Amino acid sequence: MNLPQQFNMDKLPNCVRSRFIEDVNGLRFHILEAGEPDLTRPALLLLHGFPELAYSWRKIMPALANAGYYVIAPDQRGYGRTTGWCDDYDADLAPYRLLNLVLDMLGLLNALDRDHVSSVIGHDFGASVAAYAALIRPDVFRSMTLMSAPFAGPPTLGPMALDNIHEELKALNKPRKHYQWYYSNRSANTDMQCCSQGVHDFLRAYFHYKSADWHANKPFPLAEWTAAELAKMPTYYIMDLNKNMAETVAEEMPSPAQIARNSWLPDSELLIYSAEYQRTGFQGALNWYRCRTNGIQNRELEVFAGKTIDVPSCFIAGASDWGIHQVPGVLDTMQNHVCSDFRFCHLVPGAGHWVQQEQSEEVSRRLLNFLRNLS
Repeated sequence: MNLPQQFNMDKLPNCVRSRFIEDVNGLRFHILEAGEPDLTRPALLLLHGFPELAYSWRKIMPALANAGYYVIAPDQRGYGRTTGWCDDYDADLAPYRLLNLVLDMLGLLNALDRDHVSSVIGHDFGASVAAYAALIRPDVFRSMTLMSAPFAGPPTLGPMALDNIHEELKALNKPRKHYQWYYSNRSANTDMQCCSQGVHDFLRAYFHYKSADWHANKPFPLAEWTAAELAKMPTYYIMDLNKNMAETVAEEMPSPAQIARNSWLPDSELLIYSAEYQRTGFQGALNWYRCRTNGIQNRELEVFAGKTIDVPSCFIAGASDWGIHQVPGVLDTMQNHVCSDFRFCHLVPGAGHWVQQEQSEEVSRRLLNFLRNLS
């Protein structure tokens, strides 16, 4: 993996800064920040998902900073310009466990002389880190917003139930496979980093296919965790058995005219993503999925079985986002059982999975309303 150069500040809003924080839980963290870092300002911590970067928050950071917050958005372990992690498939997965990812954030805040943040805000896989941070350390992470990925709570105690879903998916008339288990395979990184269309066009198609720009994204709740129900989702979640992800999204590559009309992710901004993933590959990020699918972290997370998130919480997602339904029933479970002080769930019209980029003004407005009404 080539070492990163200084971030291209021309691609950031004027008020957003880039810098490195040394010696944090074995990492050199790259962060974007906005707002004055003096300790009189309340702080917000923004955690991205896959295949994203701290850069994914660029569109809402100015609004949060202008409202009086000091805003911190790191490239998380395995991503972007943060270094000190191993990009080998055969590397030790222990550093990618959720509890260590929470420890990364505690260490980062300590390095920034912050003993707490007013809110932790997580999108996609970053929502899992945000949820466990709020669940375990409510004294540090004093409110929580999750985006696009509802939280089901910690795993229950006892042996894991056997799940034949993968064999059932293979046995469908149109054989399928689950994207998270595909991402856990050795081939996934090479499939994407070395794909025939190139990383830039791969990411273009991936972002398009999961956005509201792909007009067939009309999600609805699934009845149960069965192959027949899961197969109702698009192929970026439940893939055709014999296709990799690069081949899957290539079929939905937007036209040049569609790309030219894209206001939330023009090519000049997509180049930030594609340059980083061409340089780093995807394996560090994919190791997060491997910890989820192989159960390596489940036993330690069972320590928190039955524990609720008791800080003020809310959920924001795109109305065109299948991610909120990919695990049947979880959206309801989060609101009514996992979060004891749940304030609201808002599904933003005109947004798919990349809600804070597709509809940044509405997301900023909803976030600030939530933050201003904390008690």
